[in-house]
Amino acid sequence: MYTLPDLDTKDLVERYMIKIGVIGLGMMGQHHARVYKELGCELVGVVDSDLNRAREIGERCQAPYYTNHREIIDKVEAVTIAVPTSLHKDIALDFLRQGIHCLVEKPIASNAGEAEAMIGAAQYNNAKLMVGHIERFNPVVLKLKELVDKGTLGKIVIISTRRVGPSQPRVRDIGIIIDSATHDIDMARFLIGKEPIKIYSKAGRLKHATKEDFALIMLDFGDAAASIEVNWFTPRKERKLVVTGSEGIAYLDYIKQKLWIHEQNTEYGVEVVNIEPLKVELNHFIDCVTNNLEPAVNGREGLSALSIALEASKMICNV
Repeated sequence: MYTLPDLDTKDLVERYMIKIGVIGLGMMGQHHARVYKELGCELVGVVDSDLNRAREIGERCQAPYYTNHREIIDKVEAVTIAVPTSLHKDIALDFLRQGIHCLVEKPIASNAGEAEAMIGAAQYNNAKLMVGHIERFNPVVLKLKELVDKGTLGKIVIISTRRVGPSQPRVRDIGIIIDSATHDIDMARFLIGKEPIKIYSKAGRLKHATKEDFALIMLDFGDAAASIEVNWFTPRKERKLVVTGSEGIAYLDYIKQKLWIHEQNTEYGVEVVNIEPLKVELNHFIDCVTNNLEPAVNGREGLSALSIALEASKMICNV
C-alpha cells in the first residue's frame, strides 16, 4: 500500500527538479501548477485555451504560458491534464505517444474505449499514466486503510458515503456520477480490496437540464456492500464516509481529515498527519516518474472506477 512521504526532507527540490507542464487551468489545474512549484519542479509551461486565464496562472506561478498544449510537447518530461473529461483522450495521446508521462485528472476518460486507448499508448511508449483519484492520497484515508488491513474493524460489511454540496457550474460535459461518485466508487474498491459483483443505482435530474445531478448507488461485493450518495443541490458541502465492521465502526471526514473509531463501548480519535492531499498525490506521481515506479492509481485502476460509474449512470430517471 502507498504510504505517506516525508515532504520536509531537505533534498526535496533537488530530487524533484523535473520539467513539468499543466494543461487546463480551472479549479484543479491551477492548484496542480501551484503544488508542482512548491515541490520544486521546473514548471516549463501552463496551458489554457483562455489566453487571459493562461497569462494569470503563468504570471502567478512564474511560468511560461500557452493556449495550445502542443506548444510544450518538446519541453516537458511529464504533464498534468486537467481539461474537461471529453478532451482527456486526445490530449493525453499527444503526450503519451511521445513517451511523456501523464497524470490525468479523474475520471480517466468519457468511456471505456477512450481509456483503453490511453492505457495502450502508455504501455507501448513506456510512459507512466496516473489517474487523479485524489482521495487515495488523503492522509486520513491512508490511515483508515492501514487500520482496515490490520483488522482493527474486523470484517467490513457496509461502507456508506455522502458527497453532497451546492451546484458545480465548472462541470459541463459529465453528470454527477462520473464527476463525483467515482471518488467513492474508488474508495469502496480500495477499502474492500476487490471489485463489486452487482451495481444498483437511482439517479436523476432535478436542477440540471441535461446531466444527472443526484444519485444513490449501491455496490454489492458479495460479503459486503457500499452505499454512495451524491448530489449537487445540498446547501452545505459534505464529504464523509462510514465503515461498519464486525469489530468496530470508523467515521471519516475527508475535509477536516478527521477519523474516529467506535469499538464496543469506546470511541476515540485517530491521529492523522495533516498534509494537503494534492501535494501527496503529485509527490507520488513525481516519484513514479523519477524512480520508474508504477502509480498507485494507474490507468487500469482509473478504468475500473469509470466502468462502474458508467454502469450506474445508465439508470437515470426524470424528476
